[in-house]
Amino acid sequence: MAHPIRLQQFLDGPWTDRAALLADLDGCLVSGDTVLPEVPDLFKRCGDRLWVVSNNSTDTAQTLSARLGGLGLALPPERVLLAGEMTLRALHRTRPGARIALYASDPLQSLAQELDLLLDRTAPERVVLARDPALSFADIARIAECANAGIPVTLTNPDTSHPAADGTPVPETGALWAAVSAIVPQAQATSLGKPAPDMPREALRRAGVAAGAAVFIGDTAATDGMAAAAAGVEFVHLARPGHAPARPAMTGV
Repeated sequence: MAHPIRLQQFLDGPWTDRAALLADLDGCLVSGDTVLPEVPDLFKRCGDRLWVVSNNSTDTAQTLSARLGGLGLALPPERVLLAGEMTLRALHRTRPGARIALYASDPLQSLAQELDLLLDRTAPERVVLARDPALSFADIARIAECANAGIPVTLTNPDTSHPAADGTPVPETGALWAAVSAIVPQAQATSLGKPAPDMPREALRRAGVAAGAAVFIGDTAATDGMAAAAAGVEFVHLARPGHAPARPAMTGV
């Protein structure tokens, strides 16, 4: 895979006239509440063809669209695809009224109730684990107990971290699952988050655009790049802000 490039190089390249531009979120467009360099120019030039395709499992499309709007980035919720929300909507579609133990932030808890999924941590049919900053030791123990009993586990996304504005790794859903799988090594979990191709394919379907007419930009080859490849979309690997070429070690000091 090609070496990462800066977003400005992407904007100066041949990709901005594509019919659809799929973009990761954290480390690509924003970091927390910080808009990353050149992103306003990307929105100005390509905003009407831009789709966020993110493993975010804290927000819903509505809450993220509002948050981006507060940062000066206008993107309607219809063009926001998030792993947490898509996981719950897929469960609603395939297992309506399912009884789930949902470990997630408030926006996803509210969405699950809107979708008439039954929230039940006592006798669930399935465990759904998202990026839950409030997850406790007791919660990890309970998830491990369910996994050990053979109750299916769905992860909203497998990422172990995402980058803060200064590049510091911030724990993600995969790190929470790593704690559970260390307790129950035989436990298995499924996920439609990247690197699975479900979200980029859904973005293409909504856009009415063929894979060959789109491009996917992201900062992680192992998730964004693999999802793009599985969906047949060209991938452009963006360098995370703050990543600089390594300097040779000083000697003789």
